[in-house]
Amino acid sequence: MKLLSINVAQPREIIYNGKPVMTGIYKEPIEGRVMLRHLNLDGDRQADLKAHGGKYKAVYVYTYEHYAFWEQELGRDAFEFGHFGENFTVEGMIEDVVHIGDQFRIGEALLEVTQPRVPCFKLGHKMGSQKFVKQFLHSLRSGFYLRVLEEGEVGARDSIERVAIGSPKMTVREVNYALYFDSHNVEQAELALKIKALSPGWKRSFRKIVTAAAQP
Repeated sequence: MKLLSINVAQPREIIYNGKPVMTGIYKEPIEGRVMLRHLNLDGDRQADLKAHGGKYKAVYVYTYEHYAFWEQELGRDAFEFGHFGENFTVEGMIEDVVHIGDQFRIGEALLEVTQPRVPCFKLGHKMGSQKFVKQFLHSLRSGFYLRVLEEGEVGARDSIERVAIGSPKMTVREVNYALYFDSHNVEQAELALKIKALSPGWKRSFRKIVTAAAQP
């Protein structure tokens, strides 16, 4: 596993449905090493702190293997690093081999996987089509968020070492599928709730599934 590119952005204004909206999705690669802190990378900011950012979504990761899929699926030329709004473009971290709760050492930093990425209209705006939001969700090629356990400098071409595996073992893909495409599976929801590292928002969603199933 390898970190191919670090991508950052400051919030900028876009026009959506005729109204101005701020977004930090337009990430661009940077050179050199950068400090990764508990809430974000130096030089990076999130625009909507209700939906993005915070300690459970400090870093968004997307694996480069998916780039070829989307180029073929959308009939488009090669994408630049950061095209899907990710902070880390990586290699070898596909959703069916990474678990919620896995911990990784990247450069000087220690990070923990907290949840899959949920696409919003800003991704659709960047891709030039709001249809892409649903397409992205259904692909289960979501990428995932990281929490920063130990701050430190990171840089492109750093190796990525998995130092701990989440427990109970549920991959990013399995957790994503359980919430959005198998929401009547109470057993899977209960299993997800046992993952200590899972973000509070996702735990609330799975708790609703369990609670609803218990109603007479």
